[in-house]
Amino acid sequence: MVELIQFPWSPFCIVQRRILEFSGKPFKIKNIPNTDRSLVWRLTRERYYGVPVVKDGGTVVFETDNDSQVVAKYLDFRLGLGLFPWHLEGIQSLLWRNIENEIEDIGFRLNDIYWKELVAKKDQLAFVRHKERKFGRGCLEQWARQQGSLLMQLNFRLIPYDEMLMGRDFLIDDRPRFVDFDLFGMLGNFLYSGHYRMPSAHVRLGKWHRRMEKIKFKDITCEKLRT
Repeated sequence: MVELIQFPWSPFCIVQRRILEFSGKPFKIKNIPNTDRSLVWRLTRERYYGVPVVKDGGTVVFETDNDSQVVAKYLDFRLGLGLFPWHLEGIQSLLWRNIENEIEDIGFRLNDIYWKELVAKKDQLAFVRHKERKFGRGCLEQWARQQGSLLMQLNFRLIPYDEMLMGRDFLIDDRPRFVDFDLFGMLGNFLYSGHYRMPSAHVRLGKWHRRMEKIKFKDITCEKLRT
């Protein structure tokens, strides 16, 4: 059985978790603290310390660089989901880079404003140290002060994705492809704390998000049989 090693609010983990849920196949989840990657380090034979990681029997799958989609492509092939059709390769590559930079960059900051509600007390010192080493001292307090501006930026950056949904239910096709799950994951991180809702100005995106929360692979195969 496939096992997903994650911490729950990671946008990149949410992507893979939703893909697994979409598949309808059984899977396991192993949550690890954001501040303790020792399990990942051990499973990957000291080659990787990030999440998500997928363990499938004796196979351990992880990303090879910032722009790879090794984990999602493995799950797609393993579960036969059709998320990476060859005729959409170029557009998906362009889109996921934008999603994982422009959208994730704002979403994680907004979520991290509420870090004290998400991180266990015993892990908070290590969490703050990790964030400040990467983004500078006082970054968490700075993002809290910038909350209104960050929300405006996120709304602006989501405009093209709302526009892509004119006349169709999913971003680039008549069924969800990888980029739908990728955007869902970045927004899932933004929404994780429970302090935010999908931006009301983006009506089409809100409807898309509700579809993406519920859709299963079997729904697509049943639809094909009816048509």
